[in-house]
Amino acid sequence: MEGLDGHPLYSCNRCRNPIALRHNLLSKNFKARSGQAYMFSEAMNVVLGEKREQQLITGRFMVADVYCSNCKEVLGWKYLKSFDDSQRYKLGRFIIEKAKILKEY
Repeated sequence: MEGLDGHPLYSCNRCRNPIALRHNLLSKNFKARSGQAYMFSEAMNVVLGEKREQQLITGRFMVADVYCSNCKEVLGWKYLKSFDDSQRYKLGRFIIEKAKILKEY
């Protein structure tokens, strides 16, 4: 399967709904519930859950779970607010668990 506009993309592992384009991948060095996770600048075909305060490895944040818009699988979370100025670069970014997505070309 070729990605949107010919670009590689990441899709939901459960239903293959396109979730993010390769050029929106910012980092592969994040940890999540299931292990390795990726940070994306943008995501598509997702819905956000309710915002909540959460203590993570790098500090306290306001986050919202990210769900696949098709099958409703929890894919990761989105950073909404940081309580530490050094972590503000994460705001608006999506953390998607590697185990929940497939890379497609």
